[in-house]
Amino acid sequence: MKDKSFAVIGLGQFGMTLAATLAQADCDVLVIDDKEENIQEIAEKVTYAVKADVREPGILKQLGVQDVDVAVIAVSENIEASISATMQAKDLGVPYVMSKAMNSLHGRILSKIGADEVIYPEKSMGLRVAKNLMAGGFLDIFELSSEISIAEFKIPESWVGRSLSSLGIREKHKINIIGIKRGDEVQVDLKPDEELPAGCTLIAVGKNRDLDENPAFRSK
Repeated sequence: MKDKSFAVIGLGQFGMTLAATLAQADCDVLVIDDKEENIQEIAEKVTYAVKADVREPGILKQLGVQDVDVAVIAVSENIEASISATMQAKDLGVPYVMSKAMNSLHGRILSKIGADEVIYPEKSMGLRVAKNLMAGGFLDIFELSSEISIAEFKIPESWVGRSLSSLGIREKHKINIIGIKRGDEVQVDLKPDEELPAGCTLIAVGKNRDLDENPAFRSK
């Protein structure tokens, strides 16, 4: 059963990837872009794809954007189109409107006209890459807040064949192991007494200082 419906407006690299990922998750996805080649590229992957100029008054209503649960305004280079699409989506009563901003001034304007969330994908990715580079041996790290992150790291040899309960990771290291990754498979329903396999990747959540200061979480 499909849970939420989405409209993705603007098919740059961010919008294209977002729309395709949502569609793969079996969501209803409407995409709108003013370039025919972009529409053709994604048309078979999403529920509905249409070429339109979102600066045209009333165009989003004509296309049924008022019926979606979430609208993502992924246009940012064209500020006029970004503002117009955001205003139309809010006026149509879309429950949640997320708008992509090119810079802080653009973001403030989007917030003032009603965007529920303003995102800066390029900035976020830059911060993530920088954090990964500084994190040394972590395979990947994603900051949830200024104090807490999720990190992936190769299982330390001394942990192989032992269980989470016997290792006492939460008590000793002040982090929680929330998943085990083997190839593309991720297991999240972890059992405290289950032995940890060799060669796996562990997914942990914890305070940044606890992750950063403990060498046990660094891949060798």
